[in-house]
Amino acid sequence: MTDLEAPLRRFEEALSELVQSDVLFIRLIHQDLVTAGGKRIRPRLVFLASRALGGAPFELELALAVELLHSATLLHDDLIDDAETRRGREAAFRKYGNAVSVLSGDFLLSRLLHVIAKTGRMELVERFAEVAKTLSEGEVLQFQVAALEDYSLENYERIITAKTAVLMALATEGPALLLGAESGVREALYRYGLLYGQAFQMRDDYLDLMGTPEVLGKPVGGDLREGKATLIPLLLMERYPEVREVLRRRAREAGDLERVRALARESGAAEEAVRRIRERAEAAAQALEALPPSPFREALRELALKEAERVR
Repeated sequence: MTDLEAPLRRFEEALSELVQSDVLFIRLIHQDLVTAGGKRIRPRLVFLASRALGGAPFELELALAVELLHSATLLHDDLIDDAETRRGREAAFRKYGNAVSVLSGDFLLSRLLHVIAKTGRMELVERFAEVAKTLSEGEVLQFQVAALEDYSLENYERIITAKTAVLMALATEGPALLLGAESGVREALYRYGLLYGQAFQMRDDYLDLMGTPEVLGKPVGGDLREGKATLIPLLLMERYPEVREVLRRRAREAGDLERVRALARESGAAEEAVRRIRERAEAAAQALEALPPSPFREALRELALKEAERVR
């Protein structure tokens, strides 16, 4: 059985208590973002990896810390990206202003430090500090690439690894660290999280361009409008220089988005992107072979392999 209902329920209760504040705007932001649910992929990864190893101490604190870091980056990222919505709701900075949104993200980071301190593990503190640094660098790099039009598959790999995959890897490696597991097991879980995180972000980017607003619950083409060159546009640029021009003008002209979507389908770039996502997901699943067989290992494997078909 891999039923995570009980640990996830405890997680939600602890998270809600952790982000309480006497300041109204902070409470409202956290109701909209932190305690409003979401996929909870990262806490789920923590619990599955922990149980695949027989149960790690402080797994709840690790799950909380990972989600707090993720939520703090969302508050900051939405402001940087000038996002309209987050999880179907108006972005926090649009409702409460830039300063409140940024400082609320800082509040979440302070709660993260509080939680991590409970583990007493300095190595875990150091890992969170390193991941927080890398997340910041990834976001700045993405902005830099768009501003300088320095589009390349190499930069895309750096961005998806830094802004998404490293936090997934921390979620899966963390239980092994807390248990003091042997290096081979720890490295396997880190590799799984990194590859799964890359596949996850590649799929998100694919859906942003090729998905449907009805299923996604938001408009498509956001990355193009922000000048972000994700996998499909990068594959198209090699044959269609006009795609670079669409990115340069942030898809502002009528028909830009539809043209790129059509090129992706007709040229096979969309199919190639799915193939690469599947390849990355299968590599993640393969990394788990270093772990002992269990329903939890199988659940991690299935989670990764689903990325090639995920629709939202």
